[in-house]
Amino acid sequence: MLHTLILNLLVAQGLMGAFDTIWHHEIRCALPQHTSAGPELRLHAIRALLYGVLFAGLAWFAWGHLWLIGLWSIIAIEILLTLRDFVIEDKTRSLPASERVTHTLLAINGGVTFGLLAWHSQSWWALPTGLHWSPHGWQSVALSLWAIGVAASGVRDALASRALAARSPNTRFDFRGGDPARCAQSFLLTGGTGSIGQPLVRALLADGHRVTILARNPRVASQLFDGRAACVGSLNELDPATRFDVIINLAGAPILGVRWSDARKRYLIASRTQTTRSLLNWIAAADHRPRLMISASAVGYYGVQPEDSQHNCTEDDAPQDCFASQLCQQWEATAKEAAALNVPLAIMRLGIVLGHQGALPALLMPIKLGCGGRLGSGNQAQSWIHIDDVLGTIAWLCRRKLEPHADALATYNLVAPEVPTQLSLTRTAAALLHRPVWSRAPAGLIGLMLGEQSTILLDGARVAPARLRQQGYVFRFPTLRGALENLLG
Repeated sequence: MLHTLILNLLVAQGLMGAFDTIWHHEIRCALPQHTSAGPELRLHAIRALLYGVLFAGLAWFAWGHLWLIGLWSIIAIEILLTLRDFVIEDKTRSLPASERVTHTLLAINGGVTFGLLAWHSQSWWALPTGLHWSPHGWQSVALSLWAIGVAASGVRDALASRALAARSPNTRFDFRGGDPARCAQSFLLTGGTGSIGQPLVRALLADGHRVTILARNPRVASQLFDGRAACVGSLNELDPATRFDVIINLAGAPILGVRWSDARKRYLIASRTQTTRSLLNWIAAADHRPRLMISASAVGYYGVQPEDSQHNCTEDDAPQDCFASQLCQQWEATAKEAAALNVPLAIMRLGIVLGHQGALPALLMPIKLGCGGRLGSGNQAQSWIHIDDVLGTIAWLCRRKLEPHADALATYNLVAPEVPTQLSLTRTAAALLHRPVWSRAPAGLIGLMLGEQSTILLDGARVAPARLRQQGYVFRFPTLRGALENLLG
């Protein structure tokens, strides 16, 4: 029966749509946290609600005569919104290959479904005007569940879009200090489209500076900042006579994701060291030296500590013989070659950065779903920092008047003074979200799933911002609860 085939195709459409929403929009991209995602989320909300009507309406009813006009009006609006969605996505973000494939399959399946429905509508046109009860067993039940789920997703996207619109403007940061010569500085960034790079670029632009971004996709990067930042795909595109006051190196592939095979480890190292070396090569050939280079690293440099250790790692502590530490050591060693170019260097060893993008949305997802809890013992230390303190530290470094020799190289732990355990972090977030904390993911299961990479989740180190505090930096968010209250509203 043609109606049954149409319903089967709709069931498949719902499954693929659910995968696209959960994996790509929520987990991979954390779309509801992206400042630029408001228009896309609004379209998703409308499309989801329309799909909810289609799923429920076609699951249980035959649409007779004039009611077909309403049905096809909904379908026509859905198609137009889908096309508009494609345009907005292409302008605002770079879609991963799996999302493009999923969208293609959704478009093909949707086209076949609507084509068959157009053919079947001929028989419905002969029916009296109205909705005629026509259940189809398990397909009707499944599509009813899809309708509820997609409607809930639409409401969630609408609320997320509203929250983004209502989000207060980013805190202003002063990168210039009292020096009039620094009123309109020129910055070169790598990693400018990442979870730290995006708010940093916006803060720099808001403070009146010029920004150039080295990006894999310059067109998307430029659109992300409304064309206000210059974007290049290669440093070779930059004129050696171009003057940059500050270079900020944030580039590096995410360490948590694909299992750490030998090839993956080499890629993670190369994504950091090769970009850093390319920057140094460009500086060496440039007509002008920057007055400061800031390069990222991570607290993984210190390796891991026993859970009962109360030692706070400072910038003087030694690294360990594990991959996360070796990765940071090689990254920093490459950056330190800036000394040979007489360029002052500040290395930032970052803890878990809590912001509207990056690690926090992934940490909050199980909590929001009501299944937050321990990872392993839950007693591993979690050194963290609020995104505003990352930007605040960078601005503070840019304001400082560096002495050529004493401050030629300085390493800073970018972590908050308060160091919670993984379980206390989860409990604090859950309390603010009014969710329970009850689950436990055994260390053995996490190890089986992630292999060596599981150490990121199961092990920790207590890291202290010793040099920042010694040199007078004042944290905006020194406590975890205050940071999460700010980010969760």
